[in-house]
Amino acid sequence: MDWYQTLFELIDMRSFSNLWFWIVLAVVWSTTSHYGLGVPFDMVLRAKRHGGQFENDLEDLVRINTNRLLFIAQMSGLWIAGFGCFFLTILGLLGFVYGNEFAQSVMLLAFPLSLVGLLSLSTARLIQEEDARGEQLRKRLMRHRLYSQIIGMISIFVTAMWGMFQNLSVGPFGG
Repeated sequence: MDWYQTLFELIDMRSFSNLWFWIVLAVVWSTTSHYGLGVPFDMVLRAKRHGGQFENDLEDLVRINTNRLLFIAQMSGLWIAGFGCFFLTILGLLGFVYGNEFAQSVMLLAFPLSLVGLLSLSTARLIQEEDARGEQLRKRLMRHRLYSQIIGMISIFVTAMWGMFQNLSVGPFGG
């Protein structure tokens, strides 16, 4: 076996039969679940358990991240939404109309992440409107994490089902 064949097997563009895709999928959803609004979940737990300075640190970090997110949305939100919809449409067409497996895999990652992005924007707006602090802030962040995890679980399930379908129908066992 020459090294060209080994290299191309390692970076195979057939995503659903490639181990790297599944590793990326797990890392993306693990990271997304842990960092809600850019705030590590362990900070939320530490603030809940110990309060005091940990609570102040959490509130400061959430305030910084929500202000940043809302500023970006206010200044260029329409452009980001337009390019995001364009990008997702291109991926959807390439993947599911023209049958490009790499585009399918990126679409199955990008679309649910865009939903988490919209959820983050909504949560940031609610936190700022309510001027959430203390227990109310922690509940809002925990709810955000729960919703992100639900989106992630559904995404992983749909991706796994579609990947198995692709591997069985197009792969070595299918036509």
